[in-house]
Amino acid sequence: MEGDGIGVDEAAVIARVRAGEPEAYAELVRAFTGVALRAAAALGAGPDAEDVVQQSFFKAYCALGRFRDGSAFKPWLLAIVANETRNTVRSAARQRSVAGREAALTEPEPLIAESADPAVAALERERRAALLAALDRLGEDHRLVVTYRYLLEMDETETAQALGWPRGTVKSRLNRALRKLERLLPEGGEGR
Repeated sequence: MEGDGIGVDEAAVIARVRAGEPEAYAELVRAFTGVALRAAAALGAGPDAEDVVQQSFFKAYCALGRFRDGSAFKPWLLAIVANETRNTVRSAARQRSVAGREAALTEPEPLIAESADPAVAALERERRAALLAALDRLGEDHRLVVTYRYLLEMDETETAQALGWPRGTVKSRLNRALRKLERLLPEGGEGR
């Protein structure tokens, strides 16, 4: 997926930035902007997602000296995005919008729907809305772990690194979050 850092030699680019080539940082920005925007939107930044991402990249650049060599950039950056999103949401005291988050997480609608059956397309939209509404009812830790693991498609190790939790904590919270989601979804979560 474009904007997810695929194809970027993170270590080489970071080494170039540290060696005094700040324009190399633009490569990381281009590579990770997509996933950072999705993360900010999924975590509730709403219309401020672009500002959150811009501020996150600035903070990451300033903190690059503290970035551990050999670590993955994506989870480190997304931890910054999560913190910046939380700060933005708290300072503005806004409620998260399920509809806004859904719009930010979905790909643009094709001109011709993949499904020729409008009933199937409507059912898919309804299921997605129900899932996001149920996700919104979870506590912050459970919402975060599900968002990172499934909506941002990070593996357990990346999720643990981004959240600053041990891998076992990610597994247990994810398990509990999925059980809660199943109870919150209409019809016991059927049709997921």
